[in-house]
Amino acid sequence: MSNDGQPAQDPLIDEAQAEQRRSAAARLFDIRRVIGGLFVAYGVIVTLIGIFDSRAEIDKAEGVRINLWAGLAMLVFGLLMLLWQWLRPAEAPDPNERQPDA
Repeated sequence: MSNDGQPAQDPLIDEAQAEQRRSAAARLFDIRRVIGGLFVAYGVIVTLIGIFDSRAEIDKAEGVRINLWAGLAMLVFGLLMLLWQWLRPAEAPDPNERQPDA
């Protein structure tokens, strides 16, 4: 028991909790999540536009459903970025390890 009536905290528990917070912050700000999310969102929008393109739009692109193909490519790229982020999550840098100045 500490002086204020609270049970004493184990320094190892405090360190583990701090490590969990750093790791969560590193995952939250992982650029792969941002890029993947944006590409998935835009990919869905462009794919839907491509599905409902008029005949005039398709003829303007010389018979190619360019919006559909571009949307699908964006969707695949975004999903690959999110999959990469999920399979290889970012780890927080060790605060005790100092980087050499360049």
